[in-house]
Amino acid sequence: MREVQPAEYPMTVFYAFKQSEDAGEEEAGSGQDGGDEEIAAGGVAVPQAALQSASQAAAQVSTGWETMLEGLIRAGFEITGTWPMRTEGAGRIVAKGTNALASSIVLSCRSRPVDARLSTRRDFLGELKKELPEALRHLQAGNIAPVDLAQAAIGPGMAIFTRYAKVIEADGSSMRVRQALALINQTLDETLAEQEGEFDAETRWTLAWFEQFGMEEGPFGLAETLSKAKNTAINGLVEAGIISARSGKVRLLKREEIVLQASSLLSKPAGTMPAPQWQIVQRLIQELETGGELAAAGLLRQLGNAGEPARDLAYRLYNMCDRKKWAQEALAYNSLVIAWPEISKLAHSAPAPQQSQKEMF
Repeated sequence: MREVQPAEYPMTVFYAFKQSEDAGEEEAGSGQDGGDEEIAAGGVAVPQAALQSASQAAAQVSTGWETMLEGLIRAGFEITGTWPMRTEGAGRIVAKGTNALASSIVLSCRSRPVDARLSTRRDFLGELKKELPEALRHLQAGNIAPVDLAQAAIGPGMAIFTRYAKVIEADGSSMRVRQALALINQTLDETLAEQEGEFDAETRWTLAWFEQFGMEEGPFGLAETLSKAKNTAINGLVEAGIISARSGKVRLLKREEIVLQASSLLSKPAGTMPAPQWQIVQRLIQELETGGELAAAGLLRQLGNAGEPARDLAYRLYNMCDRKKWAQEALAYNSLVIAWPEISKLAHSAPAPQQSQKEMF
């Protein structure tokens, strides 16, 4: 393929694969006939397999991804980008009652220059930490679904890895794709964690507590210690309607409880933070689930600019839930990000005026 590919144009590979939960489980085809389904749209057709979630495949360093990328690199290709595409309809027969594939991945490839230089593991990791955060911001600005973020981040990460003829490990061996993917995922996690610095103190405390205990109870002493580290106070978190603290135990309030207890926070003066960003995200999800995009847009309109960081926080919370295998909670944050463009558009448009019925005569 590399020999016949014109240098003026990139080669696009449409790829769809999901890692099996059991490493020994046989890969199953996702075509309606039970066999392999090939996808070809302006690029090279490759078999499609329907197994598990795409983000889990990236996190586990999928053998499918590893084989595909190793083959492309060995052939002399440089991977310049990856993008998820929602190619699979939820109503197709094979998708009903299964966890069938939702997205395909498009890889953009060009021939690597013959004079490409070598790099070291240290330099590769340094460039990842330098370039991946900006690429991640770009992906988030494009409102990519959190479930697809890990796969899409492979693009800018592998663009760094494959621009070199080889990346040399400390022992002098060549770095394999498996190690490169692991470093890319590690840098992605670090980048999302670093974005926490943009959130308010109450939200930073809540993220740390949520990661350790989820919605379950935890000891008051640990909550108090954590509050000092995050520059906040347990009493303040209780008054803000974020947590419940009683009988030596602390727990986060459920989403529906926050809606009831935090409603008065929206009446704060303009220019001040109406509520911690954790509450804003939970309230937006509650409105989305109970009243749809229009209800969520009404809340976002009231919040003004204070609601904008909610999308970034939803990305962080999805990443956290995905690693913890909290599928139901992860779905809520993924749904908020997917609906965000429409919610934002409705929030920034003028509310429809109330019209009274007119008499015909």
